[in-house]
Amino acid sequence: MLSYVRWYWPEEDRWNYDELDTDRWSLRHVELRGSDQAVMAAASLAEVLAARDSGGAGAVVRYERRYGVVPEALFPSPDADVEPVLETLSATEFEQLWRRARRQLDQDESR
Repeated sequence: MLSYVRWYWPEEDRWNYDELDTDRWSLRHVELRGSDQAVMAAASLAEVLAARDSGGAGAVVRYERRYGVVPEALFPSPDADVEPVLETLSATEFEQLWRRARRQLDQDESR
């Protein structure tokens, strides 16, 4: 079962949105700058792995320049007493944000 969370990272003024698998690994990750909601990342673990498998390290670097980086650590459970505080969101909310973020990054790349 997938879950969807958002959390704020004040040191970088970033809102982070993640689709998590049952083991709490991020499958897809979106970052928005807090001050203006500009998309900073919209990365997919499956896409990173496909880039690695088909094009090696260079393909991963190109992917991450375009779409950002997927977190490489487990997230704490929502009831854990640690920072950052994770808020849940619906799959629909995440999908809408994901599509908007990818569209923006793809448009930025084509300019």
